[in-house]
Amino acid sequence: MFERSDETLVKQALKQNKSAWLALVKRYEKAIYNYTLRMVSNEQDAMDLMQDVFIAVFRNLANFRGDSAFKSWLFKIAHYRCIEFYRKKRPTQSLDEAPEQEAEEHHACPEHAAQLGQQAKELHVAMQQLPFNQKVVVELKFFQHCTFDDIAYQLGISVNTAKSRLYTALDKLKGLLEVEYV
Repeated sequence: MFERSDETLVKQALKQNKSAWLALVKRYEKAIYNYTLRMVSNEQDAMDLMQDVFIAVFRNLANFRGDSAFKSWLFKIAHYRCIEFYRKKRPTQSLDEAPEQEAEEHHACPEHAAQLGQQAKELHVAMQQLPFNQKVVVELKFFQHCTFDDIAYQLGISVNTAKSRLYTALDKLKGLLEVEYV
């Protein structure tokens, strides 16, 4: 069975095809949820943001020109929703309240799984200490597997600025994580 392209689904959704719209949502809901969760560090806020993103996409689907990939456009909207969230809420969350990220796979060795879980938690805590503009670049590059061109488009910055923010963030993360193991 073949998978319909995003462009095909968008065209069909614009013609009021409900199943095409639901296919787009299903295709990206987990990625958008994970993105917003890493940005705001609260499951309920992430769920609310994910819903806001898809409502905004639904309302503005006719404005999608196809200049970029649908995924890039979708994540650009998600990025702006996260910025709005921070502007409105300015969340303050203690490190003890940070949600643990569940591993995508269950590992056969419990010790290995525990170690990976602890490392993921430490990375999550360290990422929360980054400025938003650096955290979002790390998220897009490593968790969403975007190219620097995609990141630059989504954030409205140059490719060189995206690279600079990533490398600055990686240096900060390295410093934060090395402190844990010294």
